Amino acid sequence: MTSYLIVAATAAEASHVPASLPVVVTGIGKTAAAAVTTRALAGRRTSDDLVVVNIGTAGALREGMTGLHEPGLVCNHDINADAIRALGYDPEDELRVSEGEVVLATGDVFVTDPLTRARLAGRAHLVDMEGYAVVWAARQFEVPVRLVKHVSDNADESAFDWPAMVDLSARALGEWLRSTLP
Repeated sequence: MTSYLIVAATAAEASHVPASLPVVVTGIGKTAAAAVTTRALAGRRTSDDLVVVNIGTAGALREGMTGLHEPGLVCNHDINADAIRALGYDPEDELRVSEGEVVLATGDVFVTDPLTRARLAGRAHLVDMEGYAVVWAARQFEVPVRLVKHVSDNADESAFDWPAMVDLSARALGEWLRSTLP
């Protein structure tokens, strides 16, 4: 039987997760997400039946992106990947998680300005601050991972309204978990 570990950045995003599912709250940003996810996986008996599900809010980088999405590719947008490749190393700045077409850009930048949004929109549909790190940590333990993101804002000045919007996203994420996971 498959077991799940739900990973969210904030308690607010996880506030409507069904009580039957274990939840880990990482804190905001890639470093916190990677460290706490790693600690959670290191402390569990991992097996072929464990799946990490990273839930949370995301900013829409393109017009028309609303609601719930399950990204198939996540990229680390604030690493200088080309320079690292030029040094002969693979920065693994893109991680495939499923066949889904939606691309999630993850970085430690809270995107609110139009120039950053436009630059990221050329590569991704959504932006968050933890998804890439959760995927990376789960891969270190060879544990499958799913990303489920709900659009809370347009990665512009509306992002500052996140505290007022997070409950709507948390409810949608909780409903997805209830209806999708056994």
